[in-house]
Amino acid sequence: MTYLSFPRQHARTQRFTLGAPRAFAVAPDGTRVAFVRSRSGTSREQVLWVLDLPGGTERVAADPAEVLGGAGEELSAAEKARRERSREGSAGIVGFAVDEAVRTAVFALSGRLFTANLAAAPGEGTGGAGSAEGAGEPAAAAGSAPAAGAAGVRELPVPGPVVDPRLSPDGRWVAYACGGALRLVPAGGVGGAGGDRALAEPERPEVAYGVAEFVAAEEMGRSRGFWWAPDSSALLVARVDEAPVQQWWISEPAHPDRAPVQVRYPAAGTPNAEVTLALFDLAGGRTEVEWDRARFPYLAAVHWSAAGPALLLVQSRDQRIQQYLAVDRHSGTTSVLAVEEDQKWLDLFAGSPALTPSGELVRITDEAGARVLKVGEKTLTGPELHLRAVLDAGGDEVLVAASAGEAAAAAEIGEVHVYRVGAAGPVRVSAEPGVHTAVRSGELTVLTSSALDRPGPLTRVLRGAEEAARIGTYTETPSLTARVHLLTAGEHRVPTAVLLPTGWTEADGKLPVLLDPYGGPHGQRVYAAHNPHLVSQWFADQGFAVVVADGRGTPGRSPAWEKAVAGDFAGVSVADQVEVLHALAGSHPLDLNRVAIRGWSYGGYLAALAALRRPDVFHAAVVGAPVTDLRLYDTHYMERYLGDPTVQPAVYEANSLVGDAGLVQAVEPARPMMVIHGLADDNVLVAHSLRLSTALLAAGRPHEVLPLSGVTHMTPQEQVAENLLLLQVDFLKRALAGRPRG
Repeated sequence: MTYLSFPRQHARTQRFTLGAPRAFAVAPDGTRVAFVRSRSGTSREQVLWVLDLPGGTERVAADPAEVLGGAGEELSAAEKARRERSREGSAGIVGFAVDEAVRTAVFALSGRLFTANLAAAPGEGTGGAGSAEGAGEPAAAAGSAPAAGAAGVRELPVPGPVVDPRLSPDGRWVAYACGGALRLVPAGGVGGAGGDRALAEPERPEVAYGVAEFVAAEEMGRSRGFWWAPDSSALLVARVDEAPVQQWWISEPAHPDRAPVQVRYPAAGTPNAEVTLALFDLAGGRTEVEWDRARFPYLAAVHWSAAGPALLLVQSRDQRIQQYLAVDRHSGTTSVLAVEEDQKWLDLFAGSPALTPSGELVRITDEAGARVLKVGEKTLTGPELHLRAVLDAGGDEVLVAASAGEAAAAAEIGEVHVYRVGAAGPVRVSAEPGVHTAVRSGELTVLTSSALDRPGPLTRVLRGAEEAARIGTYTETPSLTARVHLLTAGEHRVPTAVLLPTGWTEADGKLPVLLDPYGGPHGQRVYAAHNPHLVSQWFADQGFAVVVADGRGTPGRSPAWEKAVAGDFAGVSVADQVEVLHALAGSHPLDLNRVAIRGWSYGGYLAALAALRRPDVFHAAVVGAPVTDLRLYDTHYMERYLGDPTVQPAVYEANSLVGDAGLVQAVEPARPMMVIHGLADDNVLVAHSLRLSTALLAAGRPHEVLPLSGVTHMTPQEQVAENLLLLQVDFLKRALAGRPRG
């Protein structure tokens, strides 16, 4: 067996995520769970599986290699963009949708449309031929055929490339986006007048139906653009008009023969896409949905279940006020169910809003300084919990994910648990310390758990409170073990992880320090789980004391903690890293004469800030894909924290990096930086790093620039991901080599 270095293993396994089961769909009758999982810890190709209950037997429902007959997968530009927004680096069946009974799945592969019979036993045959018409399975019909070599899988011959196909709840129809249109096809592939047709078509090239605009997919957590009515008789469809959005161009300098790619990017202070909604019946009838779009232009979330009308969550552009709306499906008018306001901003949460079976509104909101769960007018949790997501609202109790509240945060550092919340309050579902999430339907709950003392996830299927089965994982075992010490540090009790070289003893003395944060909104790094700390441990094993600190602005602590960065990314984020560093120096072997910092995205921004603004503390920085000129980042993110740059330009200037490069430090010399950026990044454009480098050069400041040809904001390419780690270590050792030891 060929030995792989940790950097190569980490890259080849996509951070040890390949081979782990995910994207669970649970049958409400408790007979099966569908999910995707690659066949090994190094295979990128995701396969659709089914776990049959009560026996707990796993079987393949759709294998991309068989479905495509061994042909390679081809991705459309639209599908590549969807995967970039969701940070999806694997291949094959990366996502699927099901009918209400979870008897049939639908998915896109190479831009083609397929259905898979989830209820069939192995060897039962293809599709749903001979099944009852109302059973929710696609019936065999003219115009559809089994995919070669894939029993139970059927291709529907439709125009492509297909994006985001979704089954109607009754399983009879498939809606999908294609070329700006929303199209509809019978799940059985019936040809003729009842066959594939456009339900909504774009009036001009800048318009698209049934897809999420950039800021919705990148910042709001809304990747969808259409939703089925619970009775399968209509769809709620978003229309996105990008004409107002400014045009930018992304080129590939390594390939001068290729034309630049045009992108519509809504930078802070510039126009957004115009988003509207309409109700379409299956015959093509259209009813516009009405709300005060001038006041609430952001469509943040949509929920439509059998418990009641469609719900909308809409936000003002400054995100300080939002409304929960109910849609009248006959007239398209909306009524206000709840209003929320905040002087800083309002956050969005997965699974919120929703409706209970009795029709009560379920939402996560900030109340009396805590992040709580509300059902109707009742507040069901208090400051003992910090709510993270609504996982399911379909039972007698709401299933949620939550961290410990502020008072107990130090006792459960980095932990996230699953709770059932009813009238009597929360009851914890996950028992062991760690990070947990869940999917539930009927009496089945799929609980996925990670812990500090073991690599990889453990996935259990619970029937009620009892374990009914386990879903296997094929993830590779890492070639090193993360030895993590979790604690809180400094005056602000910052959640922190410290990692020392394997085998270090006190006789080895003090170590050069590497801070390894993300340090900003939506980016928790300090988790009570093993695998998130593997890269930090590898850096530690290269001879560093590695410190990972989740300062103010990061999630999981309290609303006040997250909102402490309002208007002041730069000051708060850097101050908390310095505070943690100095607080640990008395109890850990930290050589404060040799301190470096590394990070990616917000972490890259923070690393550059630290080196430029506190050269008395930080002596080198690895700056990955940083946002340097904050006016070049998108509206929904940047305006939430810093306001409108056309109204508050001074705030943007105070928090941006490009003006810092010319600062003259009277005592400390300029600190060396390695600046890394993917040239194909359409989220944080390479312009950020180029502007920083230009300013550094003009100021005579030492730095290295590592441009990554063909790389986006992710770095899924194996050799690139491996060598990035090796080059960073080489730079850090060179940068700190001349420093006197403390």
